[in-house]
Amino acid sequence: MLVLDSGGLSRLSQRSRRAAALIAALRAEGLWPPVVPTVVLAESTAGTARTDANINRLLKSCEVDPVVAEAKARRAGQLRARARQGSAIDALVVALAEPGSTVMTSDPDDLDALAAYADQVVIEAV
Repeated sequence: MLVLDSGGLSRLSQRSRRAAALIAALRAEGLWPPVVPTVVLAESTAGTARTDANINRLLKSCEVDPVVAEAKARRAGQLRARARQGSAIDALVVALAEPGSTVMTSDPDDLDALAAYADQVVIEAV
């Protein structure tokens, strides 16, 4: 499974050859569609059609995870406490990726710290 944080969502939503090539490669590897937690939308959108257009276009090909279960929220809190860094949303993204998934991000520092305490979560910078 591939999970996108706000940076990964933003980068892949760009209308560029690089983003298109990366999406094609992810499809070829069977990692598409990615999961986008709704909490990531809070960081990624502004609520206007003009500013959200590219993200909205990409979201049509993603699986949006609308609910964070209590167990995942508690796991996120545990990861954040152990890593001593990262936002609550970063921790939720990593917890959702457990076990054995990849998180795509444009800012891997906090996510790497959280993933160090997670069950087989790989962080990929985009």
